[in-house]
Amino acid sequence: MNKKLNFKKAFITGISGSGGSYLADYINENIKDCEVHGISRWHSRSSLFSNVQKGRKIHEGDLNDISSIINILKKVKPDVIFHLASHANVRLCFITPNAVVNNNINSTLNLLEALRILNQKPVIQICSTSEVYGQVNKNEVPINENNQLRPSSPYAVSKLAQDMLGYTYFKNYNFKIIRTRMFSYLNPRREDLFATSFAKQVALIEKGKQKYLMHGNLKSIRTLIDVRDAMEAYWFAVKFGKVGQVYNIGGEYTLSVGEFLEELKNISSVKIISKLDKKLLRPTDVTRQIPDCTKFKKDTKWKPKYSIRDSIENLLNYWRDRV
Repeated sequence: MNKKLNFKKAFITGISGSGGSYLADYINENIKDCEVHGISRWHSRSSLFSNVQKGRKIHEGDLNDISSIINILKKVKPDVIFHLASHANVRLCFITPNAVVNNNINSTLNLLEALRILNQKPVIQICSTSEVYGQVNKNEVPINENNQLRPSSPYAVSKLAQDMLGYTYFKNYNFKIIRTRMFSYLNPRREDLFATSFAKQVALIEKGKQKYLMHGNLKSIRTLIDVRDAMEAYWFAVKFGKVGQVYNIGGEYTLSVGEFLEELKNISSVKIISKLDKKLLRPTDVTRQIPDCTKFKKDTKWKPKYSIRDSIENLLNYWRDRV
């Protein structure tokens, strides 16, 4: 790895969330002599992740309270920051759009302003999402970083604002900011993702605790990546990525949501009967999320390690252990 970037203190916003906790796991297990710090609001702690809180220092604060952020950053003095904290449920963002947009934009602005006030210049990764591309045309697939941005939900709009705030602070204040746009990934700890919801329901049906698997739109197409590969990619981004750049990150396995469900059914120990739940349908669904990750792979030499089969089995076994 690049010896010029020997990070000693990593700071993760949203460390007690599903993605942040996996990123902390990755750093703890793979990066020698790097302290892991993170911020967590007192009401966002989850007992689901209580078994993965070792090896990290959790600081209570709130990204919507800039004074608490200033106090934490003044104490920690991180040399790399991963900004993952966001309200991230796409379907529910249509129910509480003000809360989602206000939280995601203001929290990012407060983080960047706190760093500017303190004159701290760590490497910062703004962890954005493929949702900023919105509904793409068939001739735009696979999607590269220059594709037109058409956010189709309040959540996507808020993530685009985070993305652009990062670029603004890079341009105006010489912040060492790298932006990443993560495509769909299999994250066992986040129940509101379609894949995780399916796996949990399969595990419940196998135990006789649920009769039918309920689903929303099965026609959307996704390119999937294992969460463990995704978190390694985040580390490669700050280690080898170029400051000021934006990168797509995604996997190599493309299939429809329905095809993913069939894969789960095939490895289940019982027959799974699935039914449409109209409550799970979004007002607007992004149907083609297929990334072109050429730029990221070229600059960082990263490539995913886990097969789709490994990822699906890991996802299902995680929930089998919990139900």
